[in-house]
Amino acid sequence: MTTTKTDTSAAEAQELEAADDGYVTVPLAGFDGVTKDVRTLPATLWRASAMRALRSGDVDGFMERVLHEDDYEIYEDLDPTQEGIGRFAEHAAEAAGEALGKSSGPSRSSKSTRRR
Repeated sequence: MTTTKTDTSAAEAQELEAADDGYVTVPLAGFDGVTKDVRTLPATLWRASAMRALRSGDVDGFMERVLHEDDYEIYEDLDPTQEGIGRFAEHAAEAAGEALGKSSGPSRSSKSTRRR
């Protein structure tokens, strides 16, 4: 008689639930060394408005746009450093299957596009 394991751990269940709503779970480190998991959109789904907020230094606005609304308070409580934000972004990119800032972009065509 063979048995199959149908039970999932709490972490696996949380990841499955997050995957259903488009969010992924990644760690976010606070300034005091405490790390908690938060749900975020994968980096490939960050909207232009979120990126503009980040580029202009509005980290709170950025996090508000990419974090699940129920996890924004965790971010505020952790009060992460810039290093913590950077690691958070790296984890969000990895969850999307891509290294942050390492997008290959569109590939060049093997055919010449020169006009005649």
